[in-house]
Amino acid sequence: MDKWYNVGKIVNTHGIRGELRIISRTDFPEERYKVGNKLHVFMDDKDPFEVVITSHRTHKNFNLLTFDGYDNVNDVEPFKGGILKVHESQLGDLEEGEYYFHEIIGCTVVTDTGEELGVIKEILTPGANDVWVVKGEKGKEILIPFIDEIVKEIDIEEKRILIHLMEGLV
Repeated sequence: MDKWYNVGKIVNTHGIRGELRIISRTDFPEERYKVGNKLHVFMDDKDPFEVVITSHRTHKNFNLLTFDGYDNVNDVEPFKGGILKVHESQLGDLEEGEYYFHEIIGCTVVTDTGEELGVIKEILTPGANDVWVVKGEKGKEILIPFIDEIVKEIDIEEKRILIHLMEGLV
């Protein structure tokens, strides 16, 4: 079965020349939104379809994209609410110590004393470092900052992450 990964959400049109306002969900906007790249638009009411990027720029907190063959606002108006995705074959190799969100989400977090805290269900990106949201016992959420002092070992194959539990985290 094919796997697809979100890179952005289409939230609105921008201007009259077919530009779309995107809330980006990728750590690699320069790569994902490069002119000539192919993305797929997923919408509730139709099958996914491929688009080719013809322009990219940023404006305020948004990425603005245009697609080949969609030259005015009327052409792209129906895209609002759609999700932009890439196929797993389009994922590039990362540097050592870097991970895609989908590799981390679902991993079990264990402390260096052997205590199992729970499973990572979400990753927040508030600023200087990512924060992993771990669903613990009885649904309690534990926030784990992704910093070297805490995260000691990541085993993607085993879906297991070893951390040093600093005082105040739980």
